[in-house]
Amino acid sequence: MPTQLDLDIHRITAAVTSPGQMFETVTVTRRGTEMPAFKNAPPSLAHYFAHFAGQHGATPFIVDGDQRFSFAQLYAAAARVADGLVTRHGMKKGDRIGIAARNSANWMIAYMGIIMGGGCATLLNGWWTGEELAYGVDLCDCSLVLADAQRAARLEDQKHRARIVVFGHGEPETGLAEVWGNGDTAARMLAEIGPDDLATILYTSGSTGHPKGAYSDHRGVVSGVLNYVCQTAMVLQLLTERGEAPTVQPCALVAVPLFHVTGEIPLFLQSFALGRKLVLMPKWDASEALRLLAEEKVTYFVGVPLMSYELASHPDRDKYDLSQCKSFAAGGAPRPPEHVTKIKEAFPGGYPLLGYGLTETNAVGCGNLNENYLAKPGSTGLASKPLVDLAILDEAGHKLPVGAVGEVSIRSVCNFLGYWKNEDATAAAYTSDAYFRTGDLGYVDEDGYLFIVDRKKDIIIRGGENISCIEVEEAIYAHPDIAECSVFGLPDERLGEVPAAVYFLHEGRSLSPDDLCEFLREHIAAFKIPQHLWQAEEHLPRLGTEKVDKRAVKATYAREFLPA
Repeated sequence: MPTQLDLDIHRITAAVTSPGQMFETVTVTRRGTEMPAFKNAPPSLAHYFAHFAGQHGATPFIVDGDQRFSFAQLYAAAARVADGLVTRHGMKKGDRIGIAARNSANWMIAYMGIIMGGGCATLLNGWWTGEELAYGVDLCDCSLVLADAQRAARLEDQKHRARIVVFGHGEPETGLAEVWGNGDTAARMLAEIGPDDLATILYTSGSTGHPKGAYSDHRGVVSGVLNYVCQTAMVLQLLTERGEAPTVQPCALVAVPLFHVTGEIPLFLQSFALGRKLVLMPKWDASEALRLLAEEKVTYFVGVPLMSYELASHPDRDKYDLSQCKSFAAGGAPRPPEHVTKIKEAFPGGYPLLGYGLTETNAVGCGNLNENYLAKPGSTGLASKPLVDLAILDEAGHKLPVGAVGEVSIRSVCNFLGYWKNEDATAAAYTSDAYFRTGDLGYVDEDGYLFIVDRKKDIIIRGGENISCIEVEEAIYAHPDIAECSVFGLPDERLGEVPAAVYFLHEGRSLSPDDLCEFLREHIAAFKIPQHLWQAEEHLPRLGTEKVDKRAVKATYAREFLPA
């Protein structure tokens, strides 16, 4: 039965999306299928930046250590970068320009400058090895990569086709000096950039090994951002009706990577429309997070599930005034139901929230919030209206009834266009009627709430990072002593899941787990390296297809980690 919160959200959704209202919807055709879109959406991210940076002007926007920027200041710096990229580096409309760096104000300025100059912001994973970075650069045909010193060093000895421009994280005019211009490129490009132009590429790890580049046009990204803005506006309207409207500037702590879709869309990009201040944390540290939450009067916290749990269980929590923080959101991985209660008990003036979305959906999917989340802590919530159409499909693509388990599938104008230079994977990802197949198995209950029960794809989600088991297996097989291996996920209280592996050696060879880890560090990012390793004394069990029986391997070697 719908809760009062559900009824209120449905009522407010109908009001704010009706004709003449800010979030009025119209019908557009995408992949041959009609679906809703916002009538008043800006035609591109460049227009979105220009509008809201102008609207919020001198309002504080970015806190990056001892550096502080208003909306107008960040936009002005991005306009300089847009001009420098075009006039000094020859960036043309649609060029893929990589960003490989840690979180910083200059990362944001670089992202905006690429977009405002007409380029495609290609977000390379800052945790990748040099080998992985080079793969991502060449996969998406990056002509130029803006990299901080650490990532540039990783790329130094790698073969790739891009030019590397090194930037720093200090004062923008100094740190971004190599891409700093002084012309009106950004203003002129507003007449040339439209909704169908290429906007972003983000990388995603699925079950097929190497990461894929998921590309989106401006319509998709802007729609994803505005769907979040619409949801936030609905919650604000509800709080206003209850007499609980916030009285301070909204403020969020940025503790997730900006190269991830959660950091990019609901956190970074949404903040332009909300006039929200962002406080950057280059590296997660729960003690430092508590200090920043109190000092900067943070109202909204989002991270992978372990982060909010670490805040809730931190021994120094009561030393800080955290009363302004009303929302403790999580995404990127499931949150154990017991964590939901723990967070609410630790922060009685706030609520835990959970979002469900993917790189391919531009972070849009489902959400569970406040008292509804407390009532159904195992659910990822309702489909995020007004743009999301959620369905549970069988193998043939037919919709399943309430309670039946099938593949969670999402249809919306926010969805990505495809995987760069991989038409087969793109075709496999979509049904004929434009639903994106997430690879997650789940069901919808009688109230419309989604419950994820399993994973169809052979991936591990470690603290919000997707790890392809096949990719890790390929890295292990690259060692000449390895004859057989199997990679799988194991439960972990802090990270949700961690990778584990069993390997069998060629006859007469010797290779310790420590030596294998050392080998892997040269080829894959540290978060992908198995946390648990076993050397098998005999051949691994096989299925009738001659594939390694992963379930049997896991059951044999990981008994002490598995639930009874």
